[in-house]
Amino acid sequence: MTSEQPGTQQTPVATDSRLRDYELMLILKPDLEAEALDAAIASVEQFITGKGGIVVNVDRWGKRRLAYSLKRFLEGHYVLARFKMAPEWSKQLESSLLISEEVLRHLLVRLEE
Repeated sequence: MTSEQPGTQQTPVATDSRLRDYELMLILKPDLEAEALDAAIASVEQFITGKGGIVVNVDRWGKRRLAYSLKRFLEGHYVLARFKMAPEWSKQLESSLLISEEVLRHLLVRLEE
């Protein structure tokens, strides 16, 4: 019985340890209305939380000038999100960001601790 108790206690810890820290930088289209911008950010947050992840922080940097033209835009809304998610969902997150019409560029980085 004692061998089962540590095993059952370690199961939640193993689930929590599977979550990795990520940083996601998004550059969204500059012509998005405030509601569309909020919806685009909310959809990313919903994806993360829907897959068992935890959104730690979302920083909106605002509209900034791009270093070079992206899809004929010279500006973009910058958003930095920090979150925890299981690694197997990172590819699917990137795939959904690639097909999103609101996203000009993204960069997903796994943080090491």
